[in-house]
Amino acid sequence: MATPETRGYKAAAIFLRSIFGPVTRKDWHGAENLPKDSGFIAVSNHASYADPITLAHYLYLNGHPPRFLAKSSLFEAPVLGKMLYGVDQIPVYRGTTKAKDAVDKGIEVLRRGDCIAMFPEGTLTRDPELWPMVARTGAARMALDAGVPIVPVAQWGAHKLLAPYGKVPKPIPPKKITVVAGPPLDFSDLKEGARDAETLRIATNRIIDTLTHMLEDIRGEKAPEGRWDMRRGERVIGGGS
Repeated sequence: MATPETRGYKAAAIFLRSIFGPVTRKDWHGAENLPKDSGFIAVSNHASYADPITLAHYLYLNGHPPRFLAKSSLFEAPVLGKMLYGVDQIPVYRGTTKAKDAVDKGIEVLRRGDCIAMFPEGTLTRDPELWPMVARTGAARMALDAGVPIVPVAQWGAHKLLAPYGKVPKPIPPKKITVVAGPPLDFSDLKEGARDAETLRIATNRIIDTLTHMLEDIRGEKAPEGRWDMRRGERVIGGGS
């Protein structure tokens, strides 16, 4: 029997497909790398406000309706909020006593065998050439706490449909959207049970390094040395692992 969440996802997928189908060309690969016997975190690079839609579409059509951690203000919008709750998305109350609720809910989702999608950078990349920048450690911490794999999913092309920080899409001509899932990342060399800053940074760097290498293959070019640091507003050598 279909749950309200699955019905909501199906309705949202049909709606989005009707809009994005005619203006995009799917170049999708790597679905065999998505775990079938456990929950997992799908991590992706972030260059356009359209990225969550293309990532969710990829995961949903490959049998893994994702849950996103989204800022709580989105859930307060009359129509959007109802839609987000309807597809079991997770509100994040930043800077409040309820901030930890999102992590607890995320771990619950993962342990029941579902998928969470995350952008480790936390926001659109500020890198002038749209490469992944220095990331936050939340995805690594949640995966280690829940004991689930992290699957890197690199994507490219959504920024041509909707430019970074843009609000008006450019649907003509149709844009090729490439989405590639890689094998789950290996953290077996990290100290079991460790959640210290060094361990989380090593794991996070591994996530961003992997996404960058995958993006190099998709784009057919080499990423610049170092990693863009949003706090400094410059590229930092040694920003990776």
